[in-house]
Amino acid sequence: MASLWRAAMDSIQGGTDDYDGVEFWGTPERAGWLNKQGEYIKTWRRRWFVLRQGKLFWFKESTVTRSSRPRGVIPVANCLTVKGAEDVLNRQFAFELSTRNDTMYFIADSEKEKEDWINSIGRSIVQHSRSVTDGEILDYDSRKSSG
Repeated sequence: MASLWRAAMDSIQGGTDDYDGVEFWGTPERAGWLNKQGEYIKTWRRRWFVLRQGKLFWFKESTVTRSSRPRGVIPVANCLTVKGAEDVLNRQFAFELSTRNDTMYFIADSEKEKEDWINSIGRSIVQHSRSVTDGEILDYDSRKSSG
């Protein structure tokens, strides 16, 4: 989990203010409260999450403005899977977000919230993944329909 955390925190501690040009204060693809585990102190903390343009940001407060400073950001294009994790954490409404090396865990407030986050993050992973380009998706779709 260390490298996912490091990637999330480096952009903040490195003083990067543009977050790859993502205007996190704009209309999000999804936003809401989730509980997430701290990197070093494994307590659960409630944070406001914003998914926008392939990045998952989190904040202490739910009021997000241009001057807000994210507490962390995860580039979802680097993530491979997002799925339920109740059995792993033994907690209701839990889900995980994984890269090749790391897994971060979250807990939603309800089953519907959990499913909505999994669906939104999953869609974002597919849209922003560097392994598949829009051209490849279009080519695949056109080949499939003509065959």
